[in-house]
Amino acid sequence: MDQQDINEILKYHHGSKHHTHRYARSPGYLDWENQPNPFRFYRGETPIMLPFLKADPAAAHPDLYRRRSDQPQPFRLENLAGFLELSLGLSAWKGVSGDKWSLRMNPSSGNLHPTEAYLLLPVMDVVTSGLYHYNSFLHALEPRSFLPDGIWEAVGLHFKTECFLIALSSIFWRESWKYGERAFRYCNHDIGHAIACLSFSGNLFGWRVTFLNELSDRQIETVLGFDRTVFADRENEQAELLCVVYSSRVEDIPRGLSDTLIGLLSKNPYVGKPNRLSRSTVNWESIYRTAACARKPPTEKRTCSYGFREDFHGEISRFSAAEIIRKRRSAVAFNPEGTVTKGQFMAMLDKTLPRDRRAPFDVEIFDPCLHLLIFVHAVSGLQRGLYFFLRRDDDITDLKKRLKPAFLWEPAAAGFPLYLLEAKNYQPDARLVSCHQDIAGSSAFSLGMIARFKDVIGREPYRYRHLYWEAGMIGQVLYLEAEAADRRGTGIGCYFDDEVHSIMGLKTDHYQSLYHFTVGEPIEDRRLQTLAPYHHLEKTVRLPQFES
Repeated sequence: MDQQDINEILKYHHGSKHHTHRYARSPGYLDWENQPNPFRFYRGETPIMLPFLKADPAAAHPDLYRRRSDQPQPFRLENLAGFLELSLGLSAWKGVSGDKWSLRMNPSSGNLHPTEAYLLLPVMDVVTSGLYHYNSFLHALEPRSFLPDGIWEAVGLHFKTECFLIALSSIFWRESWKYGERAFRYCNHDIGHAIACLSFSGNLFGWRVTFLNELSDRQIETVLGFDRTVFADRENEQAELLCVVYSSRVEDIPRGLSDTLIGLLSKNPYVGKPNRLSRSTVNWESIYRTAACARKPPTEKRTCSYGFREDFHGEISRFSAAEIIRKRRSAVAFNPEGTVTKGQFMAMLDKTLPRDRRAPFDVEIFDPCLHLLIFVHAVSGLQRGLYFFLRRDDDITDLKKRLKPAFLWEPAAAGFPLYLLEAKNYQPDARLVSCHQDIAGSSAFSLGMIARFKDVIGREPYRYRHLYWEAGMIGQVLYLEAEAADRRGTGIGCYFDDEVHSIMGLKTDHYQSLYHFTVGEPIEDRRLQTLAPYHHLEKTVRLPQFES
């Protein structure tokens, strides 16, 4: 533990807070001519175009989460392609007044998409064993390195099962172009959303995704060849995590790679030149300092036991699991007369509770640290007010001690960790703390994700990133559960941190608000045209700008 790293992270966190009298530092305007390309391309090798699903997996809404009905699919190219299509692929294009932009299965702050994915694969049909970048624009694998004979066999012996590896990385510039120094938070939110997307999609193929938590960031960068890749200035990629994907029937799996394997992989030549994303970049120094202080070292293997908890049996959605994934969108406005039922509300919250062998939290990003402070506006069968949803039972004593003593802590339902703190109309408060945004007050409910903070970072500074990952994973559950209930959600990164803490009565750093979210009945923008996600592949493809 390095106290200097901890202090730097805390300095960044407090310095990047929004306040009612000032917002965190940002460019102050949008330089549209210099907007980063949301797609990474690698030049030098022919990409392998992936097939699209001929039919979506026959899985119902509950099969996003449960594993008992899994039928693990073979590790073939068509299944790998479907896994990527339903996790990181494009979901649609939107257009208005001549402008057009893509949407993806994995949401992103400002639709800027700082997250990239890489796969270390065995031989799969026409694919040679090697490292590949997933290009979502083309739905293709771009070769980065080809594995010599024997290396993948060593990987298979290490994991003792059929598998492949997938890594996620972040390009900070894509977010800081718009959001300035708060972008580091948003990049890590997006990693969390992407992790959950991978877990949900994998589950539909009978596969489980597990975080290789022993590895350091440097080791992952070595595997991905980032230390041998020339990126444009401040367009480099930060390695975030490496996961193994394997049959969900397998009970245990290593959480790292041997030094021998990493050494073998480090000797491979790398191919492909990354495209340039912008004509010029801005150096938000606080982001890069904080990223350096929050780098993960090698650690001992950790496994997580979340235990068993009975499901809250709400209504089964009329939409299939894949339909829910494909139709996920971010709402831009809500019908103020719209509601959700108490049953729908509790079912949404229930899905955010970690359980053993349940997607997405059995990826095992360490122990749960986040709870939900909820502003209930229009949940039929539940009175308006401020509620607290406890995602970790043993925090309740500490929370009661630190939150306002006048709070009721009245159970909202027997055997369910939802508590009424105060009954009143919190719509004005919800709008205020979410940067005066009406979507936080006109929804059925909105919430802030409250993290155990000071003690977590004080022990392991790199877990600052993981707290945001957990927030993003919760957000992805809420996105999909809103769609399942024929409602819609929106992640909110703009909020007044300390105003939230004031509502709760928090006076220290022991808990901090890290992400907001809101759910309601959406008002659709009829001006927008919707196009198929890969309509652009039906004609000669003109690649996005700033190529080199």
